[in-house]
Amino acid sequence: MKLLITGAYGQLGNELKVLSANYPNWQFLFTDYDSLDVTDKSAITRFVAKNNPQLIINCAAYTAVDNAESDVENARKLNALAPGYLAKAAKNAGAGLVHVSTDYVFDGQAYRPYNEKDPTHPISIYGITKREGEEHCLAENPQATIIRTSWLYSSFGKNFVSTILKLGKERQELRVVFDQTGTPTYAADLAETILSLAGHSENPDGKTAAGIYHYANEGVASWFDFAKAILELTESSCHVVPVLSEAFPTIAKRPFYSVLDKSKIKSDCQVSIPYWKDSLKICLNKILNKE
Repeated sequence: MKLLITGAYGQLGNELKVLSANYPNWQFLFTDYDSLDVTDKSAITRFVAKNNPQLIINCAAYTAVDNAESDVENARKLNALAPGYLAKAAKNAGAGLVHVSTDYVFDGQAYRPYNEKDPTHPISIYGITKREGEEHCLAENPQATIIRTSWLYSSFGKNFVSTILKLGKERQELRVVFDQTGTPTYAADLAETILSLAGHSENPDGKTAAGIYHYANEGVASWFDFAKAILELTESSCHVVPVLSEAFPTIAKRPFYSVLDKSKIKSDCQVSIPYWKDSLKICLNKILNKE
């Protein structure tokens, strides 16, 4: 099977590269802005027609949440329009499509984990454009698969884990918000799930289950809990202090509660999901072994 992956320089794209070694009979085409501009409809059409992938995995996204508030045009091009272009190209080529979305399509006012049927109400430009991307994707290709995830981190690039590790070495105390709750998700787990869905015995042609699915690691944590676990697991002496979000005003609003209900993907796709702290241990070991 031939797979086209966009956003290959990002966290999920890099984890897919690592896992690709486990699929020697598959052909992977890893692309990013320098090899395929996903905001260029014509470029996508030409690339897909030339390479004829059986599955497209869209990991490309504008993820600078605060910057998106003032850079609306570029956020919309990458988060909203590009998924529609890719969905249409996949449909025309008879290929499957997996598009990665976010928990930020919700407003965070819920009292229980969000399922796929819950109404969306994004409260930031990032969330709004990601929701528009979902809509464009399904409008162009109803057979597309959309996977919403949350609080993604990995051993690649800059993310919450790498930031806390850095600050933990530089400071004796860190103040981290405790009133925003979600689930840290290891990008390697999400990458493995996506490839397992693509390689499922019932879907040998790259087609995956259509519609919207939620995927995050199991369990619930605040950013404070997440930071404390990172420092404890690395035996740091840095002390973590819980504070309210108002202590760190941000340009973009964040949902206070964005826990995702994974019942649907576990039921429909027989997916086994690791506990967030177990996956964090694995990621930290990889990071520490690189140093």
